Amino acid sequence: MYFEDIQYACKTGVAMIFNPELECMEEEARKKLQLASLKNLVEMLYERVPFYRKRMDGLRLKPRDIHSLKDIEKLPFTTKDDLRENYPRGLLAAPKDRIVEVHMSSGTTGKPVVDEYTQNDINIWREAMARTLAGGGCTKDDIVQNCYGYGLFTGGPGAHYGAMTIGAEVLPMSSGNTARQLMVLQDFGSTMLTCTPSYALYMAEEAADAGIDLKKLPLCKGCFGAEPWSENMRKEIESRYDMKAYDIYGLTEIIGPGVSFECEAQDGLHVNEDLFYPEIIDPDTGKVLADGEKGELVFTTLTKDGTPLLRYRTRDITFLVREPCHCGRTTVRMHRLFGRTDDMLIIRGVNVFPSQIEQALIEIEGTEPQYLIVVSRGETHLDEVELQVEVKKEFFSDETRDLEGLRSKIENIMKSKLQISVRVKLVEPKTIERSIGKAKRVVDNRKI
Repeated sequence: MYFEDIQYACKTGVAMIFNPELECMEEEARKKLQLASLKNLVEMLYERVPFYRKRMDGLRLKPRDIHSLKDIEKLPFTTKDDLRENYPRGLLAAPKDRIVEVHMSSGTTGKPVVDEYTQNDINIWREAMARTLAGGGCTKDDIVQNCYGYGLFTGGPGAHYGAMTIGAEVLPMSSGNTARQLMVLQDFGSTMLTCTPSYALYMAEEAADAGIDLKKLPLCKGCFGAEPWSENMRKEIESRYDMKAYDIYGLTEIIGPGVSFECEAQDGLHVNEDLFYPEIIDPDTGKVLADGEKGELVFTTLTKDGTPLLRYRTRDITFLVREPCHCGRTTVRMHRLFGRTDDMLIIRGVNVFPSQIEQALIEIEGTEPQYLIVVSRGETHLDEVELQVEVKKEFFSDETRDLEGLRSKIENIMKSKLQISVRVKLVEPKTIERSIGKAKRVVDNRKI
């Protein structure tokens, strides 16, 4: 009866708030805390980081000019290019002998971005990720199967730190070796899964092929992030596993995962705003937008020591919500991501996000939530889009099915939703390359 007992406890458990004092703080008290942290941060960066001193001097701005949270708008933005140009340690604000851990991005599009952590930063990260996993229902009684990658990538270590801080048992699986993942999932009775949403679906596919009924396992909740995913993809994961699937958000430049997270309401992601100050700006003008207006997400790391950042432009598109959440947390919430300004495809003058395509595909019977967008420029110099879509095994193998009708249906839906025409190519199950990390959804062959 061991697994049955775990499953019952898991599915009837009540999510907790890890740090009620800070997560449920009154707004005015939080603003005072944020302002004090911001003043300390600006003074530290001006004194210790030549890059920021030069930027502020160029704006004729001194630390003493920061009197209110509104004054954050006077401060310069930081971009990913700034981080790459200062690789490896040009933005270090703490003495090197205080650095205890380093993480960085893959650097596939240039120099990697580096995040250096003091022990204080590690403690902040542990706290932020404990809040994050608790938002997804994690308690000390859980067994967390952590399938995010370890190493320089922040996903695996971040989830590991958070689960340990809560007191849960951690299975540090890292990514890949799916057959072993499924074996451990069954043998150890994991109750929480942490990985990218695309890998969660891949595991579900492999489980189905292996005859494993995931719905009979104790696993009942998961925290998924590191890539944009749609509400329909959430429903697909929840259906295949019979679990609650929670969205989490973070990025290497800020601290890793743990910047924001969903609670049981699944109505926006609570920002750990005593640690990370959020803004939404117009991506073209840099003007700060009001709550509820969609724009680019910007973060300032209020309490970091190693490589703190002022007004970092994430390129992620969302908006902020301050209405009360019934979970009891009073922190601002960010809507789940609509896409990224640098993921956005401009096709024949139309802005297209891959998440729009995913949202539509999951609603179409007979298709798998696996796709690849191939963009090219034809002989007429016009953009051409091929959308490769996997068809479910039972649909593809049934000769009586109208594959041409399905292809035509998808093309019509895409034209309606995207306002452009795409050429759909139906492919057999598992034809599109899978990823154990972030899914590759776009191949842009245009010479622009």
